[in-house]
Amino acid sequence: MANDLTWHSTHTSKDGKMRHPVDSPAWETIDNTWPCFTLDPCNLRLGLAVDGFNPFRNLSSTHSTWPVVLVTYNLPLWKCMSNDNLMLTLLIPGPKQPGNDIDVYLQPLIEDLNELWHTGVEVYDVASNSTFNLKAILMWTVNDFPTYGNLAGCCVKGRYACPACGLKTCFERLKFSNKNVCLGHRRFLPMNHTLRKKNSWFKGVEENGDKPRIIFGKEVRLACDEVENDFGKKRTWDKKEKSES
Repeated sequence: MANDLTWHSTHTSKDGKMRHPVDSPAWETIDNTWPCFTLDPCNLRLGLAVDGFNPFRNLSSTHSTWPVVLVTYNLPLWKCMSNDNLMLTLLIPGPKQPGNDIDVYLQPLIEDLNELWHTGVEVYDVASNSTFNLKAILMWTVNDFPTYGNLAGCCVKGRYACPACGLKTCFERLKFSNKNVCLGHRRFLPMNHTLRKKNSWFKGVEENGDKPRIIFGKEVRLACDEVENDFGKKRTWDKKEKSES
């Protein structure tokens, strides 16, 4: 296992094709942004997978179980997603899904991930018979669209439900179903793409607009500075104490 954790440092793709996350743009971005972290190939690259399921009945709404799993991408591609190497960090059972309150359950895990990123922990390496400071980075999360809204705090409903487009989301209200749909997907195609001119296929209009600019983390932080969030479940005993007093 100690040798497998450094597999990624010597098995990058040589033909430009992606066979493992080590060949992805996200991996390269981390290497360029934090070169000190990249110097030690034993440092962990993690992914967080969250989803809910019903272990009893598919159509029952009386129970929901939410596993929170960490995936270690340092390992070879035939091992990183095997059952033995998936870390079940949390198991959240309940009569209904946690929703935005999942932040309360994730708080201990986030504290551990922060410690692994900023400080690290002393770990014994059996391959080299020495100790070293192990650090870890959370590369991405793996989840469906509704869970993405709970984890990242993005708007996934209504008129501006596209996280990539934001306020420039092309939406339309369907008359008979009373639902919003996101349109404007042809904006992401090259300007000379033939599908941009297929007006009979798409509402009879040609697409001449540009794709929205990607919003970076600092801009998201500035946009959210004035937003007041109240996460977590309310404590019922506070209300009882006020009523008694």
